[in-house]
Amino acid sequence: MLAFIIAMQNEADALLSLSRILSEKVVCDKKVYTAEYCGTEYLLVVGGVGKVNIAAATQIAVSVYGADKIVNFGLSGSLRPEIPVAEVFEVSHAVQYDFDLAQLNGTPVGTLNEYEEPYLPLDRTHLFPAVKLGTGDRFNDSEADFRFLHDTLLADVRDMEGAAIVQVCKHANVPVYAYKVISDVAGSGSTTEQYLANTARAVQNFQASLPTIFAAFREEA
Repeated sequence: MLAFIIAMQNEADALLSLSRILSEKVVCDKKVYTAEYCGTEYLLVVGGVGKVNIAAATQIAVSVYGADKIVNFGLSGSLRPEIPVAEVFEVSHAVQYDFDLAQLNGTPVGTLNEYEEPYLPLDRTHLFPAVKLGTGDRFNDSEADFRFLHDTLLADVRDMEGAAIVQVCKHANVPVYAYKVISDVAGSGSTTEQYLANTARAVQNFQASLPTIFAAFREEA
């Protein structure tokens, strides 16, 4: 089953509002929907904000519902001015930039204990321009975070969930895809104010891309 793992209800509603909802329940405090859109039945789990929440939601989809393809979409902050607000991008690689075993393992920051490189690759549909995603459990305007993400990790966008979904899927050997729509751009004022001002437009733009995304997964089926 195709499963969407989404952090927030307003992000999930971008798809659910266009779909025919078949069932709704709560599993481990996570809302779980089965629904149909563009002739395709899918699962959607609203995981909540942050890496632990979203990892739990992903595991529910895989272990409880037998999901064999995971898709994440949601709002993301741009780290580069050429990646503008409301545009949709596809994640090619993701890293947890707040994971640090450098002192113990001598590995670069972001490198998980079971891996040798910081970034994990995702599967691709090649529908949108590719970006590298940095994931961490913080939403801020920290100059130090920005410099580390931009200058050291060479990330293009950041969020609070994506790389954790990828980690779970790698362990489960399940294909994983991610699409990000930009809500704010670092260096263009408060990210919080930008997020609040741009969310509606970003979600609307993402909704317009959904038929193309679903068509790609039907072709793969």
